[in-house]
Amino acid sequence: MGEVPGWATGVDVDRPSAARMYDYALGGSHNFEADRRALEAAAKAFPDVMLSARANRLFLSRAVRFLVTELGVTQFLDLGSGVPTVGNVHEVAQAIEPAARVVYVDIDPVAIAHAQALLADNPLATALRADVREPAAILAAEEVSLLDFSRPIAVLMLTVLHFVADEEDPAALVRTFREATVPGSAVVLSHVTTDADGVAEHVRDMRTVLSATSSHISPRSKREIADLLDGYELVEPGLVLVPSWRPELDPAGLDPLAAQPTRSAGFVAVGRR
Repeated sequence: MGEVPGWATGVDVDRPSAARMYDYALGGSHNFEADRRALEAAAKAFPDVMLSARANRLFLSRAVRFLVTELGVTQFLDLGSGVPTVGNVHEVAQAIEPAARVVYVDIDPVAIAHAQALLADNPLATALRADVREPAAILAAEEVSLLDFSRPIAVLMLTVLHFVADEEDPAALVRTFREATVPGSAVVLSHVTTDADGVAEHVRDMRTVLSATSSHISPRSKREIADLLDGYELVEPGLVLVPSWRPELDPAGLDPLAAQPTRSAGFVAVGRR
């Protein structure tokens, strides 16, 4: 395995992490052999997994720009934020509105350590290590007081709810955050699906592969994903495949799956409270 870097002190490097696997998929360097092996095994089952990760990251940028410029939302609670990489929420939002505020939340210690280092000189952004399955603890955390809950907040849930099993009640989790925010707030969601033509079998195979790691996933149908958004009014174009959400906001045409959106194997949406 080689020498463990200093920033990994106290981290179980033999246990794959969803955040670090995503970092590897995006070309990052803050991951370990176990993360790489797990993602490579998933890629054998679902060959487009890395392209799908890139498509999701581009959707995040489009959604944040839309929220700031079109809806005037300048506060963000990013759940399951992952390891910092190009196009972080605060970078996108603060490039448009320097006063934008962002709180990142992730359970992975590597993700949070790097986020805190990145944000050391940014008083309008911070990071919290917490489990998305414990929304009350997140909302009560000192770091989250950076956000003003009397004003609209966008709750970001990208590639995180499919790590929440049905018995852990993901709908209740979403509802708790929705009820904590005021009218005019928003949700941004992306979720792996079994309802994308031609990739359902790959997704099921990937789920089987990942069941042998700590990164169990629960792909859901389009109807099940829509149910998670109950209480929100979806902005156009509604709940769609990842590359199909407002592609005009990506004028550079960087999405690798733009011409074949079903290969993303995921649905996304932005909803207003």
